[in-house]
Amino acid sequence: MNYRTRIISSLSDIGATAWDDLVRSQPDANPFVSFAFLDAMHASGSASLDSGWQPQFLTLWHQDVLMAAMPLYAKSHSYGEYVFDWAWADAYRRNGLRYYPKLLCAVPFTPVTGSRLMARDAAAQAALIETLKAVQENTGLSSTHILYPPQQQAEALQAAGFLLRSGVQFHWLNDNYADFDAFLETLERKKRKNIRAERRKVAEAGVSFRQVPGVEITPADWRFFKRCYDHTYSAHHSSPYLNLDFFLRIGASMPGNILLVIAERNGKPIASSLLIHSATTMYGRYWGAIEEVPCLHFETAYYQPLQYCIAQGIGCFEGGAQGEHKMARGFLPTKTWSAHWLAHPSFADAIERFLAQESGGIDAYMDELNERNPFRTADRD
Repeated sequence: MNYRTRIISSLSDIGATAWDDLVRSQPDANPFVSFAFLDAMHASGSASLDSGWQPQFLTLWHQDVLMAAMPLYAKSHSYGEYVFDWAWADAYRRNGLRYYPKLLCAVPFTPVTGSRLMARDAAAQAALIETLKAVQENTGLSSTHILYPPQQQAEALQAAGFLLRSGVQFHWLNDNYADFDAFLETLERKKRKNIRAERRKVAEAGVSFRQVPGVEITPADWRFFKRCYDHTYSAHHSSPYLNLDFFLRIGASMPGNILLVIAERNGKPIASSLLIHSATTMYGRYWGAIEEVPCLHFETAYYQPLQYCIAQGIGCFEGGAQGEHKMARGFLPTKTWSAHWLAHPSFADAIERFLAQESGGIDAYMDELNERNPFRTADRD
């Protein structure tokens, strides 16, 4: 099939109908690649040319049908990616070479695995990869990076000459638990005891919770959440990536995919967490508090969402990037992937050697983590 290639700087040039029709055809799609989410990123200015994210979405068309696409950006920095290449950029700089701008295929500020090579069939995916290779060679940019693709897409990119990099996240799986106590009973005794103690501390501090679905979130709720979100970044001496306009936009355009957990004490909100979900998976995104209460983070960002998953029959909870402490709360290690192409042959060779060594370390880390499985076994309670 002959495809027409278009590089799109605005999703409005594609439209929600055509874009979301392609998204729905993907087995590994999630709400983060929806038109509503990506358009909110761009229209709010959170991910725009001014903030260092220049959209250059690569699309393939057959007649008027969008056959394949990838969310591609020209990036002038490495903020908001969660797959760290700062050392690579510094090595380029020290050798008098430009690392930025680079090409990045990712969902801005979102370390969540999902379809990056969105294609209607294997032929369209292969054509998309070949078109990407032609683009990266013709632009003269230093590199291309594809973050958090599913394993099948990562392997297809590796076959096309990309270097693979692995990482680790922690995901919770719902084994059709009747309730939260049924989940706790599957954990080792010490883990059960610690979780119950953490929840008791929050309850004894007089904190109650509201689980607010997207359709019920008020502008006041969003303003309070943004206050919590900003406070978290301030506590880590950094600037928030997302603005209030972004949150209001997703609240209006994709309310069926949103859950806001709000913690209250004495009738006043003191903390909140934002979660995005599909019918099958919950994704922890952001949390923050304006008052300190022992264990409030665990209750607001983990235990309340887990209760919601159990009640709604949601099969998986991805708690976000990093966080080995999640294992003590029933989350298990899961590999993530990224794919990288470097134009400079010497740097490509050096990074390939680095990634081979790093991969061995990741595999050893996964083995170590799996030996610390928090669940009960026949010889361990």
